[in-house]
Amino acid sequence: MASTKILLLTILGSALVTWLSRILPFVLLKKMALPQWLVDFLSFVPIVIMSALWFSACFTQHLGHLPSVNWPNLAASLPTALAAILSKNLFMVVIVGVLSLALIQLVF
Repeated sequence: MASTKILLLTILGSALVTWLSRILPFVLLKKMALPQWLVDFLSFVPIVIMSALWFSACFTQHLGHLPSVNWPNLAASLPTALAAILSKNLFMVVIVGVLSLALIQLVF
């Protein structure tokens, strides 16, 4: 019975921390303004996150060895990047990425 109580408290505590970490910045920034240099710096955050996600998807890590290239993901990223450059439409980029990876996995 004690482990159930600990589990419940852990879930509630995790939910509270998650909720606070998402709501607190909005509450704090609503009442104050950020300096322009910080706003400029934060504008690069989505680009960095997407680059890190792409880079980690294109390589597979092996403990004790260098990462190896994940060829299907790398090949699917080429038409996806082209669709992003040409369309600048997130929905189109997602569709092209999913379809190109599905086609690559179907063929190989």
